[in-house]
Amino acid sequence: MFDRVTINPDQMGGVPCVRGLRTPVDTVVGMVADGMSSAEIRAAYPDLVHEDICEALKFAALSVC
Repeated sequence: MFDRVTINPDQMGGVPCVRGLRTPVDTVVGMVADGMSSAEIRAAYPDLVHEDICEALKFAALSVC
């Protein structure tokens, strides 16, 4: 269902991350919650693309439902 969110027990303790990178979904969600734009997040994490941020938000939204 999610192409850009990975969960690997051997990486980051199994925390959901973006595309196997060491960037946790909750970090991205927290940055959005703090009011950062997609461009600001991508500047802080150059390996991310806009689609990564969108999918991280969708994953988080579905995880709390």
